[in-house]
Amino acid sequence: MPFNSLKYFLFLPVVYFLYYFVGERARWCVLLAASLLFYAALNVPYLPVVLGLVAVTTYAFGIWLDEAESPKAKRALLWGGVAANVAILVVMKYLPFLSENLKLLSTLLSIDTQVQPVKVFVAIGVSYYVFQAISYLFDIYLDIEKSERHFGYFALYLSFFPKLLQGPIERAGDLIPQLKNKYEFDYENVRFGLLLFTWGLFKKVVIADRLGLYVDHVYNDVHAFAGLPLLAATYAYAFQIYMDFSGYTDMALGSGLLFNINLTQNFNSPYLATSVADFWRRWHISFSRWILDYVFKPLQMQWRNWKNWGTATALVVAFLVSGIWHGASWGFVIWGGLHGLYMGCSVFYRPYQKKLHKALAVEKTRFLKGWQIFVTFNMVSVAWVFFRAANLADAKYVITNMFHGIKNLGLGEFLLSQGRACLNELIASIAIALICGRLFTEKGRQTNILVRFAVYAAVVLACLNFGISKEAKFIYFVF
Repeated sequence: MPFNSLKYFLFLPVVYFLYYFVGERARWCVLLAASLLFYAALNVPYLPVVLGLVAVTTYAFGIWLDEAESPKAKRALLWGGVAANVAILVVMKYLPFLSENLKLLSTLLSIDTQVQPVKVFVAIGVSYYVFQAISYLFDIYLDIEKSERHFGYFALYLSFFPKLLQGPIERAGDLIPQLKNKYEFDYENVRFGLLLFTWGLFKKVVIADRLGLYVDHVYNDVHAFAGLPLLAATYAYAFQIYMDFSGYTDMALGSGLLFNINLTQNFNSPYLATSVADFWRRWHISFSRWILDYVFKPLQMQWRNWKNWGTATALVVAFLVSGIWHGASWGFVIWGGLHGLYMGCSVFYRPYQKKLHKALAVEKTRFLKGWQIFVTFNMVSVAWVFFRAANLADAKYVITNMFHGIKNLGLGEFLLSQGRACLNELIASIAIALICGRLFTEKGRQTNILVRFAVYAAVVLACLNFGISKEAKFIYFVF
């Protein structure tokens, strides 16, 4: 039941009215039942079972952790709970990848081993709630949180439907208290929630899906292109994935606000970042915090005697984990590794950075900031190639042929097949997006009410007239 589907447009108001009219003690039951129905509606085998298994396992280990007295017992329980969750994730998502590479390794080493192919288990959203479960166990172990004894609230914390499939990855201390709060109708939350949902829908169906038409046209057959088309498609994908993922997040946050639940803001103008480290403070923020707190910081502490080398190595390992989390393919591993390499190298470059800027007389200038944004965006875009390409061979072709002349520009054929209106509608949509984006700022909310509602009406009309009618999947839907 994707957010951009008619089913969800009917599902959300029904859930809201049930939630509004039932008694206070039953409200968590409505949200939990709605979340389970939302997940079951995907009609993918094993999904509700896996969600239940993760919930029961983590709930039990959380209580045992709370009751354990000796540090040794607590450590054993922590790693037992983490191992159980990781095992579930591996079985559901990574076994085919592992068996395929084990078979390849045995062939390379001339080892006569019969490695049987493993069936692919599709586990939509499993990565999100498994990471959420792991953070819950670590927070109990570190005495940041107490275990939740009410299984219903705990299950709802893991499965709350707006953030179930693509996050944000919520911490127990942020979400569970909100689920327990007494509900009082808040007009401003409902108004802004619906507005935010519509804005996210606009970003998805009008901008992301329209950019996706050209991206798919090129990336589905990269060897038919060279030069400018590959470069244009790569930049288009950078904006497509941003509009797609941030659009989902806006729709999730908007849905949550109807129930007075504030989910974590996941994006903050990431393409205005002045470094890759700054990019990760702005992109997929809840996931970045998770990687920082539960992977990078422990490794940095473990390797602190290595000084800069320890920090750099911890960054590379942390972002390799990030790549593996995204999916079972070498493209994701290389994407994560590149980001780790970027940030690892910055550890050694940072001491000389200010000296260089001062020597060039560009310190704290607009030119420097613009240059840093330009370089960072291009570094991130290069990494996106490995994220989007169908395989490593395609990714290598794109990287090596991006600046090699022009072969089959592609735009003419594309515009003929899709219609010239496609480009005009995209330009109009981007203009609306830029104006509407300003209205979501604190200063923008003070704009004349007639102007604001005129722009909001334009967003709704754009969704109806310019939006791609098919229910295109969200890019992060499979992670």
